[in-house]
This record gives sequence, C-alpha cells and structure tokens, in this order.
Amino acid sequence: MLYQAYQMQSDLGSPLRLMAQQLAASLWLRRTEKSALRALAAANEVLSRMRLTHTRPDYGIAQVREQVVLKLPFGSLLHFCKAADEAREQPKVLLVAPLSGHFSTLLRETARSLLEHHEVYITDWHNARDVGLHHGSFGLDDYIEYMRRFISAMGPDGHVIAVCQPCVAALAAVALMAEDDDPAQPRSLTLMAGPVDCRVNPTEVNRLAVSRPIAWFEQHLVTQVPLPHAGFGRRVYPGFVQLAAFLSMNPERHKQQFSKLYEHLFEGRMDEARAIQDFYDEYLAVNDLPAEFYLETVEKVFQTYDLARGALMWRGRRVVPAAIRRTALMTVEGERDDICSVGQTVAALDLCPGIRPYLKTHHLQTGVGHYGVFSGRRWNQQIYPRVREHIHASIG
Repeated sequence: MLYQAYQMQSDLGSPLRLMAQQLAASLWLRRTEKSALRALAAANEVLSRMRLTHTRPDYGIAQVREQVVLKLPFGSLLHFCKAADEAREQPKVLLVAPLSGHFSTLLRETARSLLEHHEVYITDWHNARDVGLHHGSFGLDDYIEYMRRFISAMGPDGHVIAVCQPCVAALAAVALMAEDDDPAQPRSLTLMAGPVDCRVNPTEVNRLAVSRPIAWFEQHLVTQVPLPHAGFGRRVYPGFVQLAAFLSMNPERHKQQFSKLYEHLFEGRMDEARAIQDFYDEYLAVNDLPAEFYLETVEKVFQTYDLARGALMWRGRRVVPAAIRRTALMTVEGERDDICSVGQTVAALDLCPGIRPYLKTHHLQTGVGHYGVFSGRRWNQQIYPRVREHIHASIG
C-alpha cells in the first residue's frame, strides 16, 4: 500500500503545483519590480518546485552526442561521442553511477570533467517501475554481471571509475574478470567514496542498516509498483523513500535552500536562483530500485560485509580481489563524508595484495563531504587532476 498511498497523494497535489507554476509564469517574475505581486510569484515558483519527478533528466552536456552502446532491461551503456578528431587516442573510461534512488545524471559534472581528456561511457540505470515483470528479477549478481558486460562492450584497454554504492560491485566485477584472464579487464580502477568495508568508522547510514534485520527492510520499505506504470506488480524500493531518508539527514539545510530560492527570486538574483533550481531538479528526480538488488545490497554490503570478509559470492563462485594483478587501483575519500566515511573505501587497497604497490594510490580530499568528492570546485581543481594522472599513468 506504500506506493499506492504515495501515488494518490502525488496525483491529488499535482493540480495545485501546476496552478502554482502557471501563476508564477503569468506574473512575469523576471520583469516586475519588488512588490506584493513579485513576492506572490516567487512563492508560487518555490511551491511548484517542491515536487518529485520519476523521469531521467537530460545530461545536457554540450558538444557531445549520446549513443546507446548496449541496452539491457535495467540499464544501458551510454557513450558520450565526441568529434572523431577530438576523441582520437584518448583513454576510454566507464563511469559507474550509483543505483541508489537517483538517476545517473547525478554524475553529469563528473562526466563533464572527464570528457576534457577522456572518451567517456556511463552506466545509465533505468527506473525499475518502468521495467515490465517479464524481464525477471534484478539482484546484486545481475548488477555485477551488467558491469562486466558494460566493461566488455567498452572494449580492451579501458578504465573504470565507480562512485559511491557501485564500488563493491565494480571491484567484484574486475576481480572476476582478472581471474578469468578476460582481455577486457580494465587498465585502471578508481573507487570514489564507496562502502567497501562499512565496519570502518560507521556512519549514521551504516548504523541504520544494522539496526534492523533484513526482514524488517523487506516488510516496511519494499512495495509493489501500482498501475498505470509499465512495471506494475514489480517489487521495488521506491526512490521517494530513499530521498526521504536523505532529506531527513539534514532537513534544516534543505529548508534554508528553499528559503534562499525564494529570496533570490524576489530580489531578482536569477543566476543564484537557477543554481538552486538546477540542483533540486536533479535531487528530486527519483529512481526506483528493484527489491532484490536493494535487499541484497543492504544485507551483503552493509550488514554482513561479504566482500571485506572474503565471503562475497557471485552465482555460486567466490569473488577473490587478490586475483587482480594488471589493473592499477586508486581510492578517493572525502574528509567530511557522512555517508561513506574515511577508511571505508581505502580498505580496497588491502583487499588486493596481487596489485603491486606502485600501482596503488589513495587520495584523501580535505574539506569535502560525500558529494564534494565527485562534484564542485574541489572535485574539478584537486581531485580530478589526481584521477586523471592515475588513469594516464596506467596506460603505458
């Protein structure tokens, strides 16, 4: 009933938000002086923005053409194609986006930075509520298999960058490819702010995951997709539930941002208002997760720490990170990360004794939280140059 209740509430509120949007537009917000009408327009603009969407926003990256290289039911491999002369001899990079309640467009700034010196591919995850039941289930094993298929489709001599939640699966996929002596195994793997070993410096997110048995998560947080969606009947962990959890971690900050949005609109500071609007257009676009994937991730990554303990299995086969020998490994962490704390990602280096020391790198970025690891000023000016050096050093 959880999804049905949400859908009903969303449907009932839709006319009000649409009316607010039209009213704000009709008051010519950008042309009026400071007045009661302008205040009303600003208030209605803010109200119209306080909504969730369920469709992937555009990547909006100029001067590239988006090409689907491999389309699978739960995700596609997307290539940002440059002009032929611009892409010549640039390293191929697969950017692995998290499947954790938001769309892969959350990494558009990461991709935009990488495109300066690389040929970039991205895992473009689909909304599970739009995937028909005839496509079957999608669990952690399937997620790792998708990653292997995407790396192979990119071709040999590629590089992989995983951000946040997919770090465990990316390391597992590369380990399996190394053990199979797969010719497509990447030259380098970069893990950024990912929960490789959640036993280290547990965060509130980690403590929540172990506070309840997995049956509780299934009973209270998993629901079925209602009509009229294509995935009607599919069991999912709704993106709106994940978003609510994120918002609850810092509600005052979000209240302040919407207050600032109103102030900027009223005062005519449109560039500052647009920056907040763009952020929340992305942040409030939610992506439902297949229930199997969500529950197995909570259990195996956040409760029993299978990869860190050497107990992770893939289709009945043990995952052995020590099998990785030819792939250079870099880990990146943010000093103020309250989602994936310092120590959880760098643990991957100890799990890979087969990689020679000179092929291992760690970067701890001071002064940034979780999102600052892959977006913002410090990502562009301090983290990205280190990641670029790591990739280019592994080409020889």
